[in-house]
Amino acid sequence: MQTLLRECPLSLRGRPLTFLAVTALLAVFMLPLLRTLGPRAFSMASETYASGTHSAAFVTCPNDTVAKELARAIVERKLAACVNIVPAITSVYEWQGKIEEDNEVLLMIKTRSSKVPALAEYVRSHHPYEVAEVISLPIDQGNPPYLKWIGEVVPE
Repeated sequence: MQTLLRECPLSLRGRPLTFLAVTALLAVFMLPLLRTLGPRAFSMASETYASGTHSAAFVTCPNDTVAKELARAIVERKLAACVNIVPAITSVYEWQGKIEEDNEVLLMIKTRSSKVPALAEYVRSHHPYEVAEVISLPIDQGNPPYLKWIGEVVPE
């Protein structure tokens, strides 16, 4: 290591004023970056999340119109914080003894796990299908600020 320090032309060994100047310049240039990234990193590291507090629910719809109507109503009624509408999926399933294939639209719904029963009831009573798909999976982990946002938007 001593050899490397002696041979390196940029070595600051034995030059305390140069070392201080370089340190000061680095601090000045790094300060804006640290001001931006620091709080974000701190918030992500300090947030706690109880696994399963929130859920992702999935609902298939026959078309875009039904999907948008359901999504808007679900968010307006505070049954979910966000609903993503995924167009143009193909569903293959058995119904009344026959294999069916249909084009559908998928709703990906983010909500509190405690709201899933009310969400399912709302979908069942407003969906055109005889048997509407409403399934949910608990969210084990994710981006803490996003999960916090879900909790803020969807009351207990």
